[in-house]
Amino acid sequence: MTFTTSQALKRVKPSATMGMSAKARALKAAGRDCIALSQGEPDFDTPDNIKDAAIRAIREGKTKYTDVDGIPELKDAICGKFKRENGLEYTRSQINVSPGGKPVIYNAFLATLNPGDEVVIPAPYWVSYPDMALLCGATPVFAETRIEDGFKLRPEVLAKAITPHTKWVLLNSPSNPSGAAYTAGELRALAAVLLDFPHVMILTDDMYEHLTYGDFQFATIAQVEPRLYERTLTMNGVSKAYSMTGWRIGYAGGPEWLIKAMATVMGQTTSNPSSISQWAAVEALNGPQDFIPKNKALFQERRDLVVSMLNQAQGVRCPTPEGAFYVYPSCAALIGKKAPNGKLIDTDETFALELLEAEGVAVVHGTAFGLGPAFRISYATSNAELEDACTRIQRFCGTLR
Repeated sequence: MTFTTSQALKRVKPSATMGMSAKARALKAAGRDCIALSQGEPDFDTPDNIKDAAIRAIREGKTKYTDVDGIPELKDAICGKFKRENGLEYTRSQINVSPGGKPVIYNAFLATLNPGDEVVIPAPYWVSYPDMALLCGATPVFAETRIEDGFKLRPEVLAKAITPHTKWVLLNSPSNPSGAAYTAGELRALAAVLLDFPHVMILTDDMYEHLTYGDFQFATIAQVEPRLYERTLTMNGVSKAYSMTGWRIGYAGGPEWLIKAMATVMGQTTSNPSSISQWAAVEALNGPQDFIPKNKALFQERRDLVVSMLNQAQGVRCPTPEGAFYVYPSCAALIGKKAPNGKLIDTDETFALELLEAEGVAVVHGTAFGLGPAFRISYATSNAELEDACTRIQRFCGTLR
């Protein structure tokens, strides 16, 4: 008898970011000098006060099952954060805590989507968004942005993408992969469109909220347009700003009916997030925040280094993003050229694979994020490694004819 996977699994594809990172690890294991700029993970360590809170929780025996969608103390800390930093008022019953940001989104989709529903996703997008919609039987609808607009969704493009079947519009600011972030005014323009479509829910992924640069002021859509509050799920987490990727804590604030439905999903799937990680997250949100601006300053320095060096590479055009720790340069001028080994650079994926083979630099091709030809670089690593990697990229691009 032959066994096969489910039809749902056939609708999705493996993560391109994880795939390229695996290739880089394999090359390193084989002895190659390889620089991986493919994975979005801060290189800073989790602050000591957060680690100490986790150790304290272990020693105090806080190692049992908790409420399925978060301990009251963490929900209170999240309510405090939303009020303090975003001007959003939530109660405990409006807060969900999940084992990472990705489960927040997936649980919200699973709790609300049916076959025939649509999810509007601006492109370029984080690779997991469309596949999570597909796993739930829904259809992702892509609203393309342009490099000329800083990869930000224009209101008229959003309006055109919405249909009677649209269930969700997903916004990510600052963005993975582009680093683009919306100003309050830009969000108001999108909100004006969404107010005309009362059947549409909004999911805003604010995971990179604390990583914006220069004079940019972060805003989230329920904050700038309170009339959307009742149909917005505002998602965030401790992974990026607090260097807690492995702790797996994501959270969201939203309407009580949706939060309750998400908890039902969790009750039959993951159950509660790690109790230890939850107590660490309480300390992260309530404790000292002074390390965040220090880390931001380092990230901004890295961003400026990478943007400058990539714009010196033949055929590469790299905008300066407002936030996150990614750049999303275009390599359109290099498509159709040949590498020294005779390989035709016919797609951005070929560009990325040949770059890895020739120079040992791992980047992720832009078509994996829904908009190419381009590639994504994560600059969450040291200045020295970034300078080395960008020098190699310049060298590789210079060899293409």
